[in-house]
Amino acid sequence: METAAAAAKPKQAACAIDRALFEAFLFEEARLLDMRRFRDWMALFAEDGTYWIPATADQQSPFNQVSLFYDDRDLMKTRIDRLEHPRIHIQTPPSRTAHLVGNVIVDEADDAKGHYVVSSTVIMIEYRDDQQRIFAGRQIHTLRRTGDGFSIVQKRVNLINCDSAFEAMAVPI
Repeated sequence: METAAAAAKPKQAACAIDRALFEAFLFEEARLLDMRRFRDWMALFAEDGTYWIPATADQQSPFNQVSLFYDDRDLMKTRIDRLEHPRIHIQTPPSRTAHLVGNVIVDEADDAKGHYVVSSTVIMIEYRDDQQRIFAGRQIHTLRRTGDGFSIVQKRVNLINCDSAFEAMAVPI
């Protein structure tokens, strides 16, 4: 029987990977979002990349039930076009955000295939129209090696209150 300490120990393959590279990538992603550089953020995604925020805890698929967000590149572009439009009601005035990323763990690493799964804690504080909102949870990035960097194959954000009622969410977490 496996002890709790043994279960909590990272997998050996993931331990050999330099976590700092992944942290730098996640920190840069957060910086782009905070600077409202949404097109640069979208450029981090692979052509087949998706951005997903499930609407229920432990949701297994974005196709079997509604999600808070499930965007492929085309839908990301449409969302960003709206965010950048000067008369978008939901972003007048525009949101200001601060993302905090921590507790980064390389969950899976296959150097031969250039495939990685990295999880981290994320907190986003959004300030708009004299109101501040906080979103928090665990995010899982499935990454693909691209030359000297990575591209996002899937970003999944598991909000701790995903099944709560929300006012409209416009900016990515």
